[in-house]
Amino acid sequence: MPAAVMNQASETPVRSPGGAAVMERAPERVRKPSPRYKVLLHNDPVNSMEFVVTTLRQVVPSLSEQDAVTVMLEAHNTGVGLVIICDIEPAEFYCESLKAKGLTSTIEPEE
Repeated sequence: MPAAVMNQASETPVRSPGGAAVMERAPERVRKPSPRYKVLLHNDPVNSMEFVVTTLRQVVPSLSEQDAVTVMLEAHNTGVGLVIICDIEPAEFYCESLKAKGLTSTIEPEE
């Protein structure tokens, strides 16, 4: 009896041709991250430092008061300050919004 049980246990099920589904994985697409852009604030000898900080915070709500002060001081001391690095659409929006409020801003690709 044990031989019979062993024989039954070792049998493999018979599958009809085409009865087993073979799953083929589609080749995975390699997604390149979208290019990022730097929004730059240029030195502004016309507007007050307080105005620049307030405007930065209005245009880029994610900037804290301290971050806005840091950007303003960087632009004041070196001629250009890095506001934010983001995708192209928000970068263009931030840049145009800063210009609309009288500040000089540009965007350039992140390196």
